[in-house]
Amino acid sequence: MAAARGIVGMDAMELKLRGEHVALCDLLKLAGIADSGGQGKLMIANGEVTVDGQSESRKTAKIRAGQTVRCLGQTIRVVAAEV
Repeated sequence: MAAARGIVGMDAMELKLRGEHVALCDLLKLAGIADSGGQGKLMIANGEVTVDGQSESRKTAKIRAGQTVRCLGQTIRVVAAEV
């Protein structure tokens, strides 16, 4: 489960998913929003994260290509990596 990120706009980025899914707390770390998986879990527990416009409280929710995650004003669009 590796990913690469690219900047889309000032408050948006695209994360290319190499695999079927990534845990939400790990995605926040990979995107650079959280310094660690633990900090990502805390953000999720505090209700600071939405997935596809809905609040998400599951720290290890499986995020797949096509989903959009928002946290602290940042938008992460998850896309499938080219093979």
